[in-house]
Amino acid sequence: MKSEKTIFMCSSCGNDYPKWHGQCPACKEWGTLNEFKEPKRKRGKSVTPKESISLNDILQTNPRERMPTRLKEADRVLGGGILPGSLILLGGSPGVGKSTLALQIIQGAEKKSLYVSAEESEEQIAMRARRLNVMSDTMQLSGENHMEGILNQITLLKPELVVIDSIQTVYSGEVDSLPGSVSQIRECGQQLLHTCKQFGVAVIIVGHVTKEGVIAGPKMLEHMVDTVLYLEGDDRYDHRILRSVKNRFGATHEVGIFRMEEKGMIEVENPSEIFLAERNTDAAGTAVFPSLEGTRPILVEVQALVSNANFGTPQRNVNGFDYRRLSMLLAVLEKRLNIPMGMRDVFVNLVGGMKVDDPAADLSILSAVASSAWDKPVNADTVLIGEVGLAGEVRSVSRVEKRLKEATALGFKKALIPKASAKQLTAKSLGIQILPVSTVREALNKIFD
Repeated sequence: MKSEKTIFMCSSCGNDYPKWHGQCPACKEWGTLNEFKEPKRKRGKSVTPKESISLNDILQTNPRERMPTRLKEADRVLGGGILPGSLILLGGSPGVGKSTLALQIIQGAEKKSLYVSAEESEEQIAMRARRLNVMSDTMQLSGENHMEGILNQITLLKPELVVIDSIQTVYSGEVDSLPGSVSQIRECGQQLLHTCKQFGVAVIIVGHVTKEGVIAGPKMLEHMVDTVLYLEGDDRYDHRILRSVKNRFGATHEVGIFRMEEKGMIEVENPSEIFLAERNTDAAGTAVFPSLEGTRPILVEVQALVSNANFGTPQRNVNGFDYRRLSMLLAVLEKRLNIPMGMRDVFVNLVGGMKVDDPAADLSILSAVASSAWDKPVNADTVLIGEVGLAGEVRSVSRVEKRLKEATALGFKKALIPKASAKQLTAKSLGIQILPVSTVREALNKIFD
């Protein structure tokens, strides 16, 4: 028998250490090291190594077909459907609709499936399925929360798709700790990963998120899975955004847009119309930016408000964009264009709850701030694309042509784009007037005449 060993594991990065630290030496987070004891295990016999397979032999075999979910938005994010043998992590805040989406995915896949809810009984799951009008003869329900029992059910039923809702409430007898602890999540994740590869079953793991918005549990859980999806939403809005932050079998940062209703998740075919539906075209401080989420262009309205500071320290508030990048853009406005920002409050908001980390949004945000500061509206039929450098230059961005096609489809007539990107356009006529610019000063001159 092995002696029991105490180690300290970081709940943020998953690294373990022989002694406790106030600050994790790897990720530099404070107070994230938790103590747990490795279980006593019997000495096993030597394991026969698995034989290797020639790459050419694998390439000659037919690849496994994906399982379409009949939800086009979900299939887009997954890369065309669920791949057999893949492990998918679905995270989101409480009440955002993770369980609802999982049930609809199972119904759409039309495969032999097992829905395991360690938080609810079978009757409670059936009540939700009745409300969502989810009917399936191939779906089995289980309220099991013991990992070994779940694996036995998978072995007996041999399903093609399994949903674990949620990983924080499942525990394994191999680890002596409470459900939801770092060691339990790590052990259960490893067992599910082994089951996926051994039986070729696709598993969707539902995970809770922390108050910082990241999936709870060790970071290693995100490393071991094939796909990490976040379901984002706000109580003030009825739409939900399914975002891929990791996908070994498809594009990352792909998004799918849904509308949450009583009957479940309803797909939104044209999300740009939602984010621009209530746009005020005559107001100063607004601009439109064609964002590119994965392979999908989405037009987003940027709003800015600049006012004189009532207190000594001016406020800088931003929703949906990086705060530090906004500070950089304000410094460019003040240094390169002599627009005073030091004693002004600046508020920036991306309408509809969208979160954008695309540097191509720089020009639209900077123009919206200047528009509010000068109280001059940006032309309503103009879109703005471009990354802004510290010298005040407008740099090229990727896949401009796809962004412009989406803007043209929604009726926009003009587009300010970087001069370097204008040279890369292959289409002779996009149905939109191209205004190439090389500096921020030149861009603002064309916007405000």
